[in-house]
Amino acid sequence: MTKPDRTRTRQDRAGGSRGRDRAPKSYTRLTQPLVRDRRAGPLRPATWDEALARAADGFRRARADHGPDAFAMLSCARATNEMNYVAQKFTRVVMGTNNVDSCNRTCHAPSVAGLSAAFGSGGGTSSYAEVEDTDLIVMWGSNARFAHPIFFQHVLKGIRAGARMYAVDPRRTSTAEWAESWLGPNVGTDIALAHAVGREIIHAGLHNTLFVERATSGFAEYAALVEPWTLTLAEKVTGVPAAAIRDLAHAYATAERAQLCWTLGITEHHNGTDNVRALINLALLTGHVGRYGAGVQPLRGQNNVQGGGDMGAIPNRLPGFQDILDDGHRQKFERAWDTVIQPRHGMTLTDMFEAMESGELRAVYCIGENPAQSEADSEQAARRLAALDHLVVQDIFLTKTAEMADVVLPATAAWAETDGTTTNSERRVQRVRAALTPPGAAREDIDIICEVAARLGHDWKFADSRAVWDELRSLSPDHFGMTYDRLDEHHGLQWPCPDLDRLPSSFLHGRLWEADPALRGPRAPFGLVHDDPPVDLTDESFPLRLTTGRRLDSYNTGVQSGSFASPLRRGEYVELCPEDAVRYGVVVGEEVRVSSRRGAVVAPVWVDPGLRPGLAFMTMHFPDEVDTNQLTIEANCPIAGTAEFKASAIRIEKLAAVGGEHL
Repeated sequence: MTKPDRTRTRQDRAGGSRGRDRAPKSYTRLTQPLVRDRRAGPLRPATWDEALARAADGFRRARADHGPDAFAMLSCARATNEMNYVAQKFTRVVMGTNNVDSCNRTCHAPSVAGLSAAFGSGGGTSSYAEVEDTDLIVMWGSNARFAHPIFFQHVLKGIRAGARMYAVDPRRTSTAEWAESWLGPNVGTDIALAHAVGREIIHAGLHNTLFVERATSGFAEYAALVEPWTLTLAEKVTGVPAAAIRDLAHAYATAERAQLCWTLGITEHHNGTDNVRALINLALLTGHVGRYGAGVQPLRGQNNVQGGGDMGAIPNRLPGFQDILDDGHRQKFERAWDTVIQPRHGMTLTDMFEAMESGELRAVYCIGENPAQSEADSEQAARRLAALDHLVVQDIFLTKTAEMADVVLPATAAWAETDGTTTNSERRVQRVRAALTPPGAAREDIDIICEVAARLGHDWKFADSRAVWDELRSLSPDHFGMTYDRLDEHHGLQWPCPDLDRLPSSFLHGRLWEADPALRGPRAPFGLVHDDPPVDLTDESFPLRLTTGRRLDSYNTGVQSGSFASPLRRGEYVELCPEDAVRYGVVVGEEVRVSSRRGAVVAPVWVDPGLRPGLAFMTMHFPDEVDTNQLTIEANCPIAGTAEFKASAIRIEKLAAVGGEHL
């Protein structure tokens, strides 16, 4: 069968795009392995032995016929550290490639890249408790009230203790309602706004000259870069009043301690890493980093996004965030694993989908991810997955991606069914423990990976999650002091924790404040980044700017949160401001056709007064009802590989105007 034929049949059996049917899909919990006898045939139940043999045989064929780089692993940011460690080890040792990545690429890879470039470490610099004990909180591109409700409780404690909060977001969100001031920049103008804040701080003489001179580099170049960004120019570009920009600049610079937090409103852009660097510049300029209560904090949206990267489930770093291009780091792992590691970066998630298109990538092992619905331009992503020779999905539900697989392996990755650890946004490693018996024949993630590895000639046989963790600790200095017993005793520990007899600091980079240059270490460089508007420009044909995000009641592609009734759940809507609703002549609940340059969906209207004219909002939570990612653009950050989910150009049409037909 030719590849185009296979693509068509895989898309057909995956269900395609829904139009009229918006009933919430109830996802089936996987309790037994499934295999497909023919490419166009249905999935059928199988024994574990048959499913594991088929999974391993497909990987073996891809490697033998096309080389190790024809394989890629998609690891899971919701699974444990231990699972992610074993997954990346499988990729590097069993398959001989560094092609391993996770949904971190979709959301916070720019944060990791930006923080690493500035400080040499990809973690947020502060702890949650510091947000409760600070003077100023800046929430930039983050509706934390909805997207990070646990963290936001710490924010509220800080506000009640006297902290002031500024919210910077194109939408006047629920988070902004708690702020002293809301700045609503045009989508994609965050660098311009940050540069104007920096320029104002410098011109007002409010920058921390001692810290800048001692701990940073490139200040003169940075000052020259931001010099053109007057308050007047910034108001014209960003839409934020000059007085509000000045107020934010003075408040941030004069605060004794300030926390600068961001999420996907900063990172999910074609220049996401540059956005992050622009915000870090402000912390360097004012000395709001490396001290208790002062720091920069990317807020992670899933329970183990931080941990997946820490465990080496990324293409450019080994466990413990050790550079794979460093001969010493690589050789340490080669000795421990009795293998040879390629001295080059593997494919990012973005690279993987491009390699699927070209035929370079032939086999994928996907654990706990649903890229058929979570990737930008999802129709294209599904088509590329369909073209693979061999797709193995390991998950707890039969997702759309699993429906397309050749082999489906049922796992016990649900939070109450597994043992191990996870790492949150403040770098805190915490224990998780199994409390429920897994359903049916489902098995532990680690055991499944090890079984596939055994069929490919690698007999690891970890006794339990503690054995995996102890192997990781022996190779990662940042985790060495975190035994399971110590994690239990202290209710979690933050990395870096290199010692067994000392507790780690709650914040990072205190060295930057040392008077002795030898103790201060490398300087933190200012990022010389430039304003760059969204790729998908609005025009007469596509006059509205669509931005996407999360809601409080739902989770990612809805596999876990969309299968049960909730009094909060209202399904997917395209949200418009009152003025645009009047302009288009639509009312709440009325269905409209939403089109971009890549695709179109039908969605009901919701009116949100927190939106400004010309701005629309949707989520990706209900792709089986309204597949928003058919609209988003695959314009990727060249450094981090994250797509520009936050800035698509769309148009709205009443159904009557297009023949009254659904898609």
